[in-house]
Amino acid sequence: MAKSDLIGGELWEQYSKKVADRMNNPRNFGELTEAEAKELGGKLVIANEGAESCGDTVRLFWIVDTENHVIKKASFKSFGCGTAIAATDMMAEMCIGKTVDEAAKINNLDVEHALRDDADVAAVPPQKMHCSVMAYEVIKRATSIYRNVDISTLEEADIVCECARVTLQTVEDAIRINDLKSVEEITDYTKAGAFCKSCIHPGGHEKREHYLVDILARVRTEIERERNPEKALPDDFGKLSVVKQIKAIEAALDAHVRPALARDGGGIELEDVQTADDGTVQVSLAYQGACKGCAGSGAGTLTFVEHTLQKEVSDKIRGLVV
Repeated sequence: MAKSDLIGGELWEQYSKKVADRMNNPRNFGELTEAEAKELGGKLVIANEGAESCGDTVRLFWIVDTENHVIKKASFKSFGCGTAIAATDMMAEMCIGKTVDEAAKINNLDVEHALRDDADVAAVPPQKMHCSVMAYEVIKRATSIYRNVDISTLEEADIVCECARVTLQTVEDAIRINDLKSVEEITDYTKAGAFCKSCIHPGGHEKREHYLVDILARVRTEIERERNPEKALPDDFGKLSVVKQIKAIEAALDAHVRPALARDGGGIELEDVQTADDGTVQVSLAYQGACKGCAGSGAGTLTFVEHTLQKEVSDKIRGLVV
């Protein structure tokens, strides 16, 4: 068996039977006409949507009862991969019998879940999850046409993960409320990054405005600033006043350095702090007690102090003078 056949077989196993069935036998494929709309006493709505990343396109047809806004019939036509056809077929079916407002709440995760054979097993491989996004988008477009409003009024601001329709605010709130520290934790809490993974970091199949790694780094930085206002972070320590620099260094010396030196009868005092034009900081110290004249104080102890200050205060601290 060729390697390509093996890979294809492995991928095939990642599709549910429902997806495979609707790829080959869509239930709601075809056009609806004005004549059919008139016969059913409804309004015909036709919406088009396309995905730039893969070239798939879909046309959605609704016949809507204008008195109660219920979708009496729905169908679609599509140019695209089998996954897009299966997702759009299921989406059209899910619209039937719902009001336009109810249909507008259907998202691509709802469609994917409806295509599962097992509630706990995804219907499609993660890299194909984006195919169901188009089904979600065309519903929004049909809703805007029926309501006679611009589609931008229905857009959710700052979508980070298209696959799971997770907003920037949702990701930021999840990090703050749950004190999340990794992208994996963000995915567990929000589902962002669980599917095609383009939103995790640059380099995925779709370019994004926001990436989870960047959001996490920014929000964690904000959290640290809020928790430790006296502790500057590497990017801004050199910009602090000398008084605030001294406070941050003294706090680190008290917590992490002086107790270790005191066990051997030694001590250390901060004498001066100077910031260079490039933002790096030089710290002048004076040994006390047993540290004075100790053979290890010139190298081992100094290295220990420097590494501690870089870790606990700022990596802008580049050199110590004793």
